[in-house]
Order: sequence, then C-alpha cells, then structure tokens
Amino acid sequence: MPTLRRYTVLPRLPAPLERLRDIAYNLWWSWSPVARSLFVRIDPDLYDEVYGNPIELLSRASQQKLDELATDDAFLSHLEAAWTTFNAYMSREGWFKKTYPNAKDARIAYFSMEYGLHQSLPIYSGGLGVLAGDHLKTASDLGLPLVGVGLAYAEGYFRQVLNDDGWQGERYPINDWTRLPVLPVHGPDGKRLIIRVAYPDRTVLAQLWRVQVGRVPLFLLDANLEENAKVDRAITGPLYGGDQEFRVRQEIMLGIGGVHALEAMGMSPTACHMNEGHSAFLALERIGRLMRERGASFAVACEANSAASIFTTHTPVPAGNDVFQPELVRRYLEPYRAALNISEEQLLGLGRSDPRDAKSPFSMPVLAIRSADHYNGVSALHGEVSRKMYKTLWPELPEHEVPIGSVTNGVHIASWISAEHGELYTRYLGPRWADEVDDPAFWARAQNIPDAELWQVHEHRRHRLVQLCRHWRRVAAERRQLTPDEIERAQQVLDPRALTIGFARRFATYKRATLLFSDMARVKRLLGDPDRPVQLVFAGKAHPQDKGGKELIRSIVHASRDPELARRVVFIEDYDMRIARAMVAGVDVWLNTPRRPHEASGTSGMKAAANGALNCSVLDGWWAEAWARHGSEVGWAIGRGEEYEDGAGDALEAEVLYDLLERDVVPLFFDRTPHDQLPRAWIRRMKNSISKLIPEFNTARMVREYTDTFYVPAITLSKRLREGNLAEAERLTTWKEKVRAAWPHVAIQSVNVRSKEQLYVGEPLDVEALVHLGSLTPDDVVVELYHGQVAAGQDLPRGDVVPMKLVSRTEHGHLYRGSIPTKDSGSHAFAARVMPHNPILTHPYETNLVRWG
Repeated sequence: MPTLRRYTVLPRLPAPLERLRDIAYNLWWSWSPVARSLFVRIDPDLYDEVYGNPIELLSRASQQKLDELATDDAFLSHLEAAWTTFNAYMSREGWFKKTYPNAKDARIAYFSMEYGLHQSLPIYSGGLGVLAGDHLKTASDLGLPLVGVGLAYAEGYFRQVLNDDGWQGERYPINDWTRLPVLPVHGPDGKRLIIRVAYPDRTVLAQLWRVQVGRVPLFLLDANLEENAKVDRAITGPLYGGDQEFRVRQEIMLGIGGVHALEAMGMSPTACHMNEGHSAFLALERIGRLMRERGASFAVACEANSAASIFTTHTPVPAGNDVFQPELVRRYLEPYRAALNISEEQLLGLGRSDPRDAKSPFSMPVLAIRSADHYNGVSALHGEVSRKMYKTLWPELPEHEVPIGSVTNGVHIASWISAEHGELYTRYLGPRWADEVDDPAFWARAQNIPDAELWQVHEHRRHRLVQLCRHWRRVAAERRQLTPDEIERAQQVLDPRALTIGFARRFATYKRATLLFSDMARVKRLLGDPDRPVQLVFAGKAHPQDKGGKELIRSIVHASRDPELARRVVFIEDYDMRIARAMVAGVDVWLNTPRRPHEASGTSGMKAAANGALNCSVLDGWWAEAWARHGSEVGWAIGRGEEYEDGAGDALEAEVLYDLLERDVVPLFFDRTPHDQLPRAWIRRMKNSISKLIPEFNTARMVREYTDTFYVPAITLSKRLREGNLAEAERLTTWKEKVRAAWPHVAIQSVNVRSKEQLYVGEPLDVEALVHLGSLTPDDVVVELYHGQVAAGQDLPRGDVVPMKLVSRTEHGHLYRGSIPTKDSGSHAFAARVMPHNPILTHPYETNLVRWG
C-alpha cells in the first residue's frame, strides 16, 4: 500500500464574490441579519449542515453554484448591501473614543477560558463563555480598545449523545481550524508566530489563531504542535477536561501564555480583565516583566499590576472555584517564583485566604483578588454572596463593606433576537434599535407595536420552534437507528398552538431541572388539558463527571416517553447556541428554578425577554433585580426570595410553581378576546418584558458600566503608577510599608459621647475620639464613626460611615470630633475606627488595615 499524501482542493471564488471571504472571516456576520441571510442564500441546506459556518460553507459549495452567483444580479446586490453595512460598522467612531478621548491609546486585555461567539466555533460550554462572547461583541459595538485572549481547543466542548435509556454520552470531534472563521497569526518575518511558555523542566510552544469579532480581535493559543510532547499538546485539547494537574497546565497557558502572546504581537495591555479566576496566573508574568524591564522590586511591581487588573467572579459557591494542592502549585510555578525572587511561602500565600495556613489549598479566585484592585460579582445578589464568600480576606470589615461590587450581566441583543423580531423592531422603533439597546426612553416605544403584529411574529416563532424540535428529534431517532414507526412518532411531538414553556441550561443539580415533575399526577393534569394545552421543551448538557446532572436528563427523557406526556414533553439533544436561539425566540415562558442563591446571574431569561417571552423564575441572579423593579409586569416569581438548605425547600417551591401555572400563567395565556382571539393581557406583559427588560439587561449597559467603574479608573491609575519609571508605585509601596510597620502602635485611646444618651430624631450625636498615631501623621489616616440601627437588640449588621475631623494635637494624641445624624428612631450603636488613607488608593480597604475603638 503506497503512502497517501493528503491535500485539499477548495472552490475558487469568482472575482465578484471576493468580498464574501472578507465578511466570512469577521464574526460580525453572526449578529448581522443582512450578512447571515447572504450566506443562507448560497445554499440553505448546506448552511444548516455546517452549523452556519461561512468558511465551511464556501469551501463546500460547488464551483458551479459560485459561478452562477457571480452573475446573479440579485445576489450581487445583496452582497453590495452587506459590504456597505460592514464597512460602515467597521469605520464608525465608537462611544469609547468620544467619551474617553484621553484613553484612546489604552488597550484592555480580556482573558476567558471560553468564548461563545457562534455555534460554528465550539470553544465554549455554557453561560460563562456566552457572556464572554457577548462582551467582545459589545466592546466592538462601543469601540472599546479591547482584545480577547483564550485557548484554541482541539476538541472543544463535547457533543451530547443520549442512549436509548436517556443517559448522556459524550463525543469529542476534533476541530479543523482551517475550516473555521479563524486566521493564523504571523510574525514580522512572515512565519507563524510561536510563543514559549515555561513549565517544570521544559518549555511548551504555542501558535496563535486570530478570530476577528467586529472591531475586536480574539487571540487563541494552540499548543497542539508536533514540537511539543504528547502531554503538552493536550493542554489545548479538551475544554474543562482532565485532573488538577491538567487544569494547572491549562491555566498557565491561558494566563502566562496569554501575556506572552500579547507582548510578542506588540500589544502590551494597559489593563487586564480576568473573567473568572482561570487566568489569574497572568499576574505572575505581568509582575515579573515589570521587575525585569523596570528594575522594580516585587512589591512595587505588584502595586503597578494590581492597579491595572480587574477580576470578575461568576461562582456563588466555594466548591465551584479552582483550588489546587500546594505541592502541585509549588512544582509548576517554580520557574516563576525564582524569577520573582520570593519564597515558596510568599508564592503560596498569594492564593490562600490565610497566607499563614500551610495546609490551605491554593485558590485561583483568591490569587485573582490579591493581584487586582477591582473585583465584582455578576448581579446585585451575587455581589452580596461574593462578599460573604471572601470576607475572610478583609476580616476587620463588616460584610457589606467588603470591596467586591457587582455589575449585573447582560446579553448582546442583536445576537439573540430572531430575524422576525428584529424586523418588527426596525418597523416600529427604527433601524437604529441595535445601537440604542440601553436607552429606556427609546424602548418605551415598543408599547406602540400593534398587538396583532407582535402576536403574529411570536406565533410564527413558536411554530418554527416546533418544526425544529421535530426535525432534531427525527435526526436523533435516525442516529439511534430506531424503527420507521418510532421515527414517525418522533416527528409528531408538540402542538404549535400550545402554551410552550422552555428550560435550557447546564444540567447542574442545583438548577433543579425536574422540579416541575415533583408531582407527576399534577403535571399530567396540567399538560393534558385538551382545551388549554401546555407543553415543555428541555435542552442542556451535564458535565461529563456529573452523574447527578445526567440523572436529571434521563428522568426527563423517561417522562417524555410516558404515554400521557409523550407529545407534550421533549428533550432536545446536543444543546448549543443554535438551539438556544430557537428556544428563546419560540417559547412563551422561560422557566428557571435554581436553589437561591446559587445562580450567580443567569442570562438565558434575558434573551427570552428580548424576544417577548415571559419569565417564571426563582428570585435569584438577575431575576431578583428585574422582579424588584417591575414585579408581575414582566413575568412571575417562584417564591419571595426564601433560602433553604439544599433540598429542604424543593417541595414547597414545586407547590408554588404548580399554583402559579394553574391559577395565573395558563389562564392568562388562554384568555382570548372573542373577536380576534388575541390574549391581550398576555401581550401587554410581552410588551413590558421588551420595553422594560431590554434596556436594563443588555451588554451595552454592562460594558459601559465596566468601562466607567473599572476599565477607565484602572487605565488612569495604571498610567499614573507607571510614570517616571514606576516612581508613583514606588512611593505608594513605601507608604504602605511605613503604615504596616507603624500600625501596631496605632490605637484609639478613648471615645467620648458629648451629647445626651437619649436623642430626638434630628438631633446629632456628637462624639470625640483621642487617637494615638505612633509614627504616622494625620495625613496617613482617616478616622471614622461607623453607625447604624441595632438588629435584635445587639448586632449592627449594616452601618453607615461619618468622617471625624482633627480638632487638636496634644501630648496624649490627636483629638478628633464627629457628629452622627439621627434620621430614624429606635436603638442605634456606633464604633470609632482608624484606617490608612492615601489619595492614590483604588479603594479605602486596599491595605486591609483597620483599627477599631
């Protein structure tokens, strides 16, 4: 048998179609209706077969078809319109440059383990990745000087396959990067750019791929090179695979390799945003570079790095965070520890809640927090949960003062609404709706959309979802080689007229996908009413090692085979962004049933709301905020924010859910006007969902908030600290060292109340405190009164702060006075405290030093 040498023959694009290739290599097409419809037009069946991947589409289209299109005036006119729209988008001046002209030369590097940009680029697993993808798209829309960094997974996330019993299996198809909308990155010499990352006893090579997301580039590191050992080639193999050692290797490549890649391309970042703790090792590389290039000490380099670093946590439970055994971290980070000139104890302490606890594991989120000055959760409730989780890092502070804020997630509206909804918004709101997504006054005009037209579009999308579910079920049945009768029955599921409830997300047990099946007799009555039909569409994947999640999927599949539920319950295999778009645009109700407060934010309900669906959810994540502002105008709440021990509240919340569906949701949906059969009250809530939720829960608002709150302050402070060969960072470091050395001698010697014990509302409480500052000066500190209403007669759970003023210096200390306002009657309490103060601190708790009276 001779040796076979493989080669590929691609169709030749005729000259009039050359612009197709330029559009295809920019993910802008994924949220541009004119571009998407252009590629569909080439070959609709092939477009579906290749999951909407235009590169694969162009490589597999017949030469005859392309030649025909090159002379088709209608197609060429469509291409010209897409090209004009594309160039106008790429060349327009963005919001960032107009708002922050002094920061136009900055560069923000966004690091994420996964990116959900489009189903044809399988480098994502779920909400974290989709959020990252939407973040990049919106950064492009707003003109942010942002660049993404990630990994080029050879296998990507698994493809889900259910066996005959409904048990999830996994397939790992290999990505062919030559057939994806990515391009290789070359160096100045025209050769593939290769970076080198240090691992114990060896160097691992990685090449780069570029994904152009509108005006934002995303660079993916690929270690699958012949020069690397097999174990190292696997670093960019599966997403979220392997053991702890594999994860350490992967996260070194993302964080440290990512910094190497940006520097090698001459794209040194001004600020770095860590989307979750996976990339936190980047701090070690950034600090090391400052030490080498500026001759800075470790402490000074840390100050300069942390000022320019942002950390976003998405995980509301400690078990969901990456933690590694100390020996593993010690071995893999030894090359970097030596370069940083710090001890092993100092290195491991960076990732420990208590640096002195030698038995404590190394936490990536703790490393991220210790190496950044800006941190946030992804909803208001998640901010509270995060402050509770990480309070041990600020042990002297009341929980509510822990400096972890929140930026509630959003969605990239243009990516998630159906084409029909987009046309409807264009018709009644104007063609610029995609640029005005965070303007409440603009979206208030959605109330003027005629009821009949909104309902017609919605019913069409529900019909389309039913057709797609039948198609997907047939494909799955054929794959399992079922009988012709079984295949035929698979295509008879669902009713295009029925109230359709959707549930699609990662199948983790805390999300309680089967809560609705707690009482099978009741759910059968609910779904079996011939006059008011109700049906359920489920989709989602369980982690390959999560047997509990897999069991939930199997139980839903079994329920769908019950003769009384067979046509009313479906589970769609292999959930991806394509299925997600069809579901959020086609369901009537989006169901979400997590155990509060385990849902950090959640964004699928936002996507459904943008398409006019109504949410029915536990008050967790983003929905807690939406419900607090708008209540039943936009959907339904399951409970009132109660929190139970795991499993303890399941039966209660299932009962609440049944009551909601039976007494409110189903009757409202089928309450039709006699003359036109429109559910007017339901449509009114749909309009509220669109007009009130779109302008609040979108990534334009989210990215602007990140920019105003974190990016620009980080850019400004970083620039200040790095000027004059890190002179300002040196001064800040010296000041912190002085304060820490002097702090044991700082004391509040006495606190005296100068007012009477009982006050009337409006009368201030005057307080004076005598403070011993040791070797510090009054300019080094701030003295405050922490006060508030007492809970349960003793505790002060949440207080306000009043600054005290220096009134005199004596041989016994510094005398400060302050007045506490009295606005409410009742029992109150206060305490005096001293904290370090420096105008250049990012936040007042940066030193983690507090002295209470």
